[in-house]
Amino acid sequence: MTDWTGVRDRVLALAAVPGSDKVFGARAHGFALDATLTAAEVADLQAWLDVDLPEDYRSFLLHVGAGGAGPAYGILPVRREGSAGWHWVGELIEEVEPGMFAEVFPGGADPVATVGILGERPLEEEFDDPADLDAALEAWEERLGEVQYDPRRTAGALCLCDEGCGLMVWLVVTGSERGRMWRDPRCNGTDLHPMRDTDGLPLDFASWYLGWLTTTEAACGLDR
Repeated sequence: MTDWTGVRDRVLALAAVPGSDKVFGARAHGFALDATLTAAEVADLQAWLDVDLPEDYRSFLLHVGAGGAGPAYGILPVRREGSAGWHWVGELIEEVEPGMFAEVFPGGADPVATVGILGERPLEEEFDDPADLDAALEAWEERLGEVQYDPRRTAGALCLCDEGCGLMVWLVVTGSERGRMWRDPRCNGTDLHPMRDTDGLPLDFASWYLGWLTTTEAACGLDR
């Protein structure tokens, strides 16, 4: 079990440290945290998702907060919007149906679809009119985006963090990668990949979040 004792207070205390606003993303979240969720709310969230959340993220919701201060621009807060169900506030990804969270996370690229669409890129020598080339490239880029951002690519994962410029971070909740963090740089033309620590080991939610907290405290002169 992850021990979150004192973590909420440590995070909130950073707001009062001179210069802490210079930490990347701090001006967005201000080292503020949403209120924690109750056990009943977490149970309702899991029922809505139709998955059991990884223990470290589940206990974070119960003992630290439902979102707010964290790596980059912070943890996207999860909230219930009446009959509309739960959602992560600020999520940039296309909305998906709740049942998709219970599907197995595929991980990485779909090589057949990706290679196929990349091989269809219009070539300059195939067009006499630059306007026709531009139109073809625009249509191709739209199809590429549909392949890259197919919601099935991130089935079984929660979008938890905005790193800026379209870069996102996901927590896998279903499948062999359950409990691990994945970075999403598809906006740069590369693909989703697992996040790892300095020893090359996969990062889980607790390691990712507590690593950020320790590094941030050190940057603010609060070495523990």
